[in-house]
Amino acid sequence: MAERFDLVVIGGGPGGYVAAIRAAQLGKSVAVIDKRGPLGGTCLNVGCIPSKAMLDSSEHYHYAKEKLALHGVGVGKVTLDLKTMLARKDAVVTSLTTGIGGLMKKNKVAVFVGTGKVTSATSVEITDSKDLKTVVDAGHILIATGSVPSGLPVLPFDGKSVVSSTEALCFDKVPAHLIVVGGGYIGLELGSVWKRLGAKVTVVEFLDRLVPFADHECGDFLKKSLQQQGLEFHFETKVTGGKLVKDKVVVTAESKTGPVTFEGDKVLVSVGRRAFTDGLGLTEVGVVLAERTGKVQVDKHFRTAVPTISAIGDVIDGPMLAHKAEEEGVAFAEILAGKPGHVNYDTIPSVIYTWPEMSAVGLTEEQAKNRGLEYRTGKFLFKANGRARAMDETEGFVKVMADTKTDKVLGVHIIGPRASDMIAEAVAVMEFGGSAEDIARTCHAHPTLSESLKEAAMAVDKRAIHS
Repeated sequence: MAERFDLVVIGGGPGGYVAAIRAAQLGKSVAVIDKRGPLGGTCLNVGCIPSKAMLDSSEHYHYAKEKLALHGVGVGKVTLDLKTMLARKDAVVTSLTTGIGGLMKKNKVAVFVGTGKVTSATSVEITDSKDLKTVVDAGHILIATGSVPSGLPVLPFDGKSVVSSTEALCFDKVPAHLIVVGGGYIGLELGSVWKRLGAKVTVVEFLDRLVPFADHECGDFLKKSLQQQGLEFHFETKVTGGKLVKDKVVVTAESKTGPVTFEGDKVLVSVGRRAFTDGLGLTEVGVVLAERTGKVQVDKHFRTAVPTISAIGDVIDGPMLAHKAEEEGVAFAEILAGKPGHVNYDTIPSVIYTWPEMSAVGLTEEQAKNRGLEYRTGKFLFKANGRARAMDETEGFVKVMADTKTDKVLGVHIIGPRASDMIAEAVAVMEFGGSAEDIARTCHAHPTLSESLKEAAMAVDKRAIHS
């Protein structure tokens, strides 16, 4: 007789494990199925966490080489121990995935290691590494299987020379020349890591700009900053093929001026991600997938066409962000328990962890103009901020957009030091429908980077003090 649970979650990433914990807190019997073993999904195992560990480590290396002397700190010759750096990254990942395993035990969530397949509206078949099969029954099934890197048919992954973000986190040596195909946040972050560690980095982008969905002013600033750091960009350039020539990869492309060729040691193909629904048996039981994207179609309560099957995270519409999946996981669990779960998609922040960092919430100026909205902007440069001066990190600015009539904050865009942390205040203000005046009238500790947000909010009404 099959074991039965109130909820069976397929996928143990940020959306899946958070949904499982919240459902268990609300009294549900819960099981999580994950094929990796260590929970945390792409984010913790081969995405957000290891990439940030490498970003921080490479920042320390670059800082020691280039900036410590400015602070009067002499360290002699700075050397790179890549093996130790990679080991530290792996240790960070292990500590966090182990912690999630502990949370599963604490909340009495059953964990099955294997591949899940939906066999009916209320049953899931689990196949383990030895090809042994187990069936569990569920009052409800949640699909939280996330996404995988999208490839290029003309330049397929081989896992060694042509790689995805997964392999680019663990090169055994710094490549002499890394070619990054795609100018989105993943390519820029990993390109930054290896550039700081000594690689030549060339970014090939099909469109005419970096991070095209970001505020254009911020995107242009980021491009100039990364160029000053030594990254090379080729825009409006379409990759047409690639081949191995001895120990090099030769990438061919078409630019607006004609054919062009790039030769590198490694090629990171970073052209986006796609929803992972392979082998889940969803369409066979009546779940509808979008024809173009393959994403699971759900209603506002995350239900699919099959009432007992729901989906969250990267497999449904919306930004492919871990924190978006977590919010959906909590909302889903609360709705399942009869509570009013809700996600405000207008206040989901985005962050690019380059240096300077870039973060945003709400509308870009381009979106506001396209919607015909009347708005005012306030901007404040970090070079006028005392803490940024003390840190010697004065690059960038904060921009606040507010409705002309109501002063309601429409969007906040930050490029500069610790933008990833600073954006949280803007998210909180927007979540409560706050105004630029609300930020401007809030006392900020001095000296802090966050004073720049206050000054930008004051600048909306042309009354910034320090600019």
